Amino acid sequence: MLFVLIALWAVAAIVWLSDRRASVNRWLGAVAFSGGAGALAAVLDLQWLPVMEEAGMNEVAQQLLYRLQASASLISYYGLPYAFLLFAMAYQPVRLPDRLQELMPFLLLLPIIGCIVFTPFYTEMYPISFKIVVWWAVPYMLYGAVQVLLKRQLYAAFSRTHWIVCSAVLPPVLFCMVMNYVLPSFGMLRMWVYNTWIVGLGVTVFVVGLFTYGFMGVRVMVDRRRFDSTLRAVTSGTAILNHAIKNDAGKMRLFSEKMKAYAIATDQQELLADIETVLNASRHMQDMLQRVHRRTEDLVLQAEEVDLALLIDQTLKSYAPALGGIKLRTELLAGWTCRVDPAQVSEALGNIAANALEAMKGNGELLVRFSETKRVLIIEVRDTGPGMEKSEIKKVLEPFYTTKSGSDTNFGLGLPYAYHVMRKHKGMLQLRSKIGEGTSVIMTFPKRSVQAEKRAAPSTEGGEGHGQHSGMDYRG
Repeated sequence: MLFVLIALWAVAAIVWLSDRRASVNRWLGAVAFSGGAGALAAVLDLQWLPVMEEAGMNEVAQQLLYRLQASASLISYYGLPYAFLLFAMAYQPVRLPDRLQELMPFLLLLPIIGCIVFTPFYTEMYPISFKIVVWWAVPYMLYGAVQVLLKRQLYAAFSRTHWIVCSAVLPPVLFCMVMNYVLPSFGMLRMWVYNTWIVGLGVTVFVVGLFTYGFMGVRVMVDRRRFDSTLRAVTSGTAILNHAIKNDAGKMRLFSEKMKAYAIATDQQELLADIETVLNASRHMQDMLQRVHRRTEDLVLQAEEVDLALLIDQTLKSYAPALGGIKLRTELLAGWTCRVDPAQVSEALGNIAANALEAMKGNGELLVRFSETKRVLIIEVRDTGPGMEKSEIKKVLEPFYTTKSGSDTNFGLGLPYAYHVMRKHKGMLQLRSKIGEGTSVIMTFPKRSVQAEKRAAPSTEGGEGHGQHSGMDYRG
């Protein structure tokens, strides 16, 4: 049980620290904490209290540990179904009136308060009144499990993390429901000793998911910190390099201009041509360095209220001449306005689209879809190019990494720049790719962060309905 205690409280700490503001993380952390509290009660009951009694420890210390055991046991029995149901309602939100949504955590506490007030208090044999608690704890946990399973994912990139969450959370919770509530209500007590293995399995799934596809945004946090650190290093380095080369290039131009004036005055055409070469080289150095620096410098957002579907449409129109034989199809959800930096978002989307067009080499289909969930606005750019290996996907957000060869003007900064723009908007940039099937880049804007607001969509001729622009096709 000591392993269960350490594992569950470590999971709770990781989930809480990954995003303390997200209610889904808070309640999932509470689920793990409640389970760990039960493990703490078991460790005290089976190990520490018997050892203290045999060692003849003073009665005051024993009484304190007994009270700690009682408190931990009650937190586990009452807290697990309560926290799990609220986690499920945050994970797959239930449509309720705003006032009722605010009161729900308090309303769900009523059965717990009733049991604490009107049923016998904790004893080692009967920590709770199982025959009463089972009538609300089991419905809480069953409804929560169904709610989690019914969560609908729009994108395959999110679907994997959803099933990892289901695999890590639901089996331990449902197994504990049977062992901690159902069987004890029939007189089969202390069945919680069998929880160890199933909890261990859930923790294993959590750890594996954490380092593969991510878990509740935790891997996203790790990746963000790594990419942010790299971008800061690149920003500092290019700033120093830019300053140094700018000064030296300035000296080169100054003396070259003097020599140019002398070559003109003395009519030395060969010397004049050489000097022009030096001047062009100095200008080229500065131009190339500035292009790198502009992509890596810290962004300062100039947020405006923007119709996001219109911004996407305008951005894509500028790429029409570059399509060639590529078919561009759009599915844009109309009516959403939000506060973003239109220039930066347009540039980021343009970089992603340009990468997709270059990958398809003049043939294929590019789909740009703008959609929503309850909490986020999503822009997906999907191409039918050759796709990427998993090893490449892990590197493409790193500055200066590029899969394109033969070009001295490509610095591998398009996707890192787009990632940087999304981070500044408190959003996410995710990639999904498979060899032979193409690549999807997903830009996710939290509605709250960008102050998203749904407005009546303008009517369109041809009336596709549902407030959505019909799929538009462009060909070069």
